[in-house]
Amino acid sequence: MRVDIWSDVVCPWCYIGKARFEKALSEFGHAGEVEVTFRSFELDPSSPVDRHESVLSMLSQKYGMPLAEAQQAEGRVAGLARAEGLSYQSERPVGNTFDLHRLLQLGKDKGVQSELLTKLYGAYFAGGRQVFDPEVSTEIAIQAGLDRQDVAKVLETDEYADVVRADEEQARELGITGVPFFVFDMALGVSGAQSTETFTEVLAQAWDGAGRG
Repeated sequence: MRVDIWSDVVCPWCYIGKARFEKALSEFGHAGEVEVTFRSFELDPSSPVDRHESVLSMLSQKYGMPLAEAQQAEGRVAGLARAEGLSYQSERPVGNTFDLHRLLQLGKDKGVQSELLTKLYGAYFAGGRQVFDPEVSTEIAIQAGLDRQDVAKVLETDEYADVVRADEEQARELGITGVPFFVFDMALGVSGAQSTETFTEVLAQAWDGAGRG
């Protein structure tokens, strides 16, 4: 069975959703026969590459809410993340994720995509690190098992740009407007960071629905 997951590196619900889905998958009887691929989706493709702003400031400005209200909103998400055993801090930078998606496509080709995404999430959400800085993303990519020269080649060229855009075009064709979005065998779609129990049920439904029984 194949599961395609559209997500973005700076999406807290994607961070939480990945943890919940992977917990359900680890308990699924046919986990060894499930291929999981993470697809590119930029929440804000227009975000400047050299942007220097915090998440709290961005939320306050984008939604016209007082800073204290933005902090409360982030606090609620933090509570949900911590309930899944995830570290979470609200003082995070904001930036353009296109290059990070290109690195994730390299990770896919090298068989370490999920590990790379996990480490990017950890650096960003748990550590509040500037993952948009090429030096930082390179360090994280190497920790995930990628070769420094391969990473440098991607960041210094437009390699995988077409793959990222193809993922995003496919998302538009499927009517995906928000992430995370999970597609099982290109037949069953699930939106949002659903509970582990829901993912458990959907895995079984998708498996049985394809006549695997």
